[in-house]
Amino acid sequence: MTEIPLVWFLVGLAASAFLSFLVVKFLDRLLKIDAENAKKQIIERAERDAGNKLKEADLAIKERDLAQKQATEKELSKSRDELRDRERTLDKRQENLGQQEDDLRKQQKMVESNQRRLSERLEDANRRHEELGKLLEMQRQTLHTLSGLSPGEASKRLLDSLEQELSQEMGSIISRHEKRVAEVVEQKSRDIFLTALQRYAAAHTAESTTSTVDIPSDEMKGRIIGREGRNIRTFEKVTGVDVIIDDTPGVVIVSGFDPVRREIARQSLNKLIADGRIHPSRIEEVFNDTSREIEAYIQKKGEEAAQEVSVHGVHPKVLYMLGRLHFRTSYSQNVLRHSIEVAFLSGMLAEMIGLDGDIARRSGLLHDIGKAADHELEGGHPKIGADILKRHNEKPEIVHAALGHHDEIITEYPYTMLVATADAASASRPGARRESLERYVKRMEELESIACGFPGVEQAFAIQAGRELRVIASAKDTDDMKAAKICRDIAKAFEEQLTYPGEIKVTVVRESRFTDVAR
Repeated sequence: MTEIPLVWFLVGLAASAFLSFLVVKFLDRLLKIDAENAKKQIIERAERDAGNKLKEADLAIKERDLAQKQATEKELSKSRDELRDRERTLDKRQENLGQQEDDLRKQQKMVESNQRRLSERLEDANRRHEELGKLLEMQRQTLHTLSGLSPGEASKRLLDSLEQELSQEMGSIISRHEKRVAEVVEQKSRDIFLTALQRYAAAHTAESTTSTVDIPSDEMKGRIIGREGRNIRTFEKVTGVDVIIDDTPGVVIVSGFDPVRREIARQSLNKLIADGRIHPSRIEEVFNDTSREIEAYIQKKGEEAAQEVSVHGVHPKVLYMLGRLHFRTSYSQNVLRHSIEVAFLSGMLAEMIGLDGDIARRSGLLHDIGKAADHELEGGHPKIGADILKRHNEKPEIVHAALGHHDEIITEYPYTMLVATADAASASRPGARRESLERYVKRMEELESIACGFPGVEQAFAIQAGRELRVIASAKDTDDMKAAKICRDIAKAFEEQLTYPGEIKVTVVRESRFTDVAR
């Protein structure tokens, strides 16, 4: 009885082991199926990613090829344009060469023709000389035979006749020599002027009507403005300039037409930014200190300029006005350096033609002194400068040079002409002034267009580099009273719409013309 349960136990144990084996095998098979599925999914995902990457690579290659193709086409287009420009340049050169060749042929023909004409005239002159000798001999014999005059009387008549003929020839010879002397004088003056220019060379400093001040950070802009704008209002009121604070990072712009005030404001703002304390009382304190420093600097610059050109005995007030020109520009040319250059050129020109070089240098140095105050006083800078020099007991030659160096008056002294010549040379030499032709034309057109906008104006012409405007009014549409009103209205329009140094002279001309024909 005990053996039977043991057998069943062993059978159950074996069945249990077999079932366990079957379960293990089943689980192992399930794991293999899951692994195969996972493997397939990984392979499919990898294939899909590889396909996407291949597509992206193809797309990138196509984009790069397209970019390279566009760049190549751009280079080719640029090369074609350059070739066309070169071809046009070569065509122009070829046309110029052809034109020059034609001109040379024409000149050669003219020379040959002139030679033939001269030889013919020489032969004709010789023939006439022989005929004249024969006629004189016949005249002498005829006078002796027919008139019954004595040889003395006949000689006297003959000499009178010859004297009349010789006087005519003498006038022709004198005229020819005067023309030759004028040509020699012109050539000599040109050589003297070019020699003076070659002996002197100067550098030019360019300024503008705005100054930039660097700031350490944009936070400083708020401190410059102050609470409710009190700092910037105080600064603008004390210095007399405009402070422009915009979105430009790291920069504050100081704008003003008076260059001295602008420089004082710029240095004052630099000191305030460096100090960090910006409030109304501090602004006034720094401005006063900077003003004293600039005043001393201006006086020093005036004295240095006078010493540089060896001009002595100038009144301290005139030296101060001269130093102010260091901060004044004319079409971007520094006026003080321009005055020094004019002084040197005037002195050299005067010495080469036998005039006083010291007076010429003094006249050249002080000729633009009026520009130091033309924004404060009425009138053009020549008149203002002449008044300043006359008030400080300068010589009449120097006062006249300042007044007439723009050829606005009749020249009474040779130094005025020398200063005007040196002034034009200094202003027109390459690099002296930076104003472009477009800006100059635009400024002239602006003056003329404003004037032409008034009723009754037929034409307007800006002259003297924009310092004067000549207006032609219609005689039919206006009378004298209307012409005077037009002149005043144009001047007021300039004051309201334009910004310019000095003054602009407006002249309105109204003319009536009547024409008839006598038959």
